[in-house]
Amino acid sequence: MRVLLVEDSLKLATWLCKALQQHNFNVDRVHDGAEADSLLRTEAYDAVILDLGLPSLDGVSVLQRMRARGSATPVIILTARGDLEDRVIGLNLGADDYLAKPFELEELEARLHAVIRRAHGVSTPTVRLGPLEYESSGRLFRVNGQRLQLRPKEHAVLEVLLMRMGKVVSKALLYERVFSMEATTGPDVVEIYIHRLRKHLIDTGVSIVTLRGLGYVLEAD
Repeated sequence: MRVLLVEDSLKLATWLCKALQQHNFNVDRVHDGAEADSLLRTEAYDAVILDLGLPSLDGVSVLQRMRARGSATPVIILTARGDLEDRVIGLNLGADDYLAKPFELEELEARLHAVIRRAHGVSTPTVRLGPLEYESSGRLFRVNGQRLQLRPKEHAVLEVLLMRMGKVVSKALLYERVFSMEATTGPDVVEIYIHRLRKHLIDTGVSIVTLRGLGYVLEAD
């Protein structure tokens, strides 16, 4: 899942970015509100982690502009522990959740999973398609109870397909959600990971169907 991290503290942003990437999140990060606002006009994300105290343009204004454009991307706002008024303003403007600093990484991950699930209409932490199960809390895939051993990008591609199960997912969308802005590869790299996933899913009862010219669909046989 692709996440935009907007945090002006370079130390905190660096730590958070590395930690989330180790847990299979594809993270873009910026350090001021104006840059975040510009990115959010042109890029698509599964969630935004948004600090409120930002240079150039504050987090409240970034959020307000997002919602004014009709963006429904889930937003978790980061606040100093005592900033109750800012938290209330953020929630009233359409933030999906908030987290007070200092916080534990595990809590941020749990909240990220929750807002992304809700955005896709999934209410439970375990997503199922036939014999395939995904435990979002532990970020584990299982088929018939057996864990699927996937590389990070394979995991990310399958996660995107599962969250949109039964729907056509274009190559462009998969590339956008799985690879960061710094990626040096092109969209055709998606085909490599689809091929690898198909090998993992042989004889499991779940398959990735190609609809030529449209994209891919994850289906239970």
